[in-house]
Amino acid sequence: MPDPETKNKEQYQILLKKGYNQENALRIANTPGSGVKGDKTKSYEEWTKDELYQEARIVGIPGRSYMSKKSLIKSLRKN
Repeated sequence: MPDPETKNKEQYQILLKKGYNQENALRIANTPGSGVKGDKTKSYEEWTKDELYQEARIVGIPGRSYMSKKSLIKSLRKN
């Protein structure tokens, strides 16, 4: 069952059915513009290194403090 704070409950349920774990499904469903057609969110290349680092921290990417901006982007896309 989605958390009451889940912004996009429909997307959360779809992600769970696709096999995402609850934590990742919740994170994705709560991202700005999730599931909104035509919404333009910034691509990772437009994020600052600090923004990328904070997202990597939330996701739990190991070694993030030693990564360059390019490495952070690559790791976030893999995750």
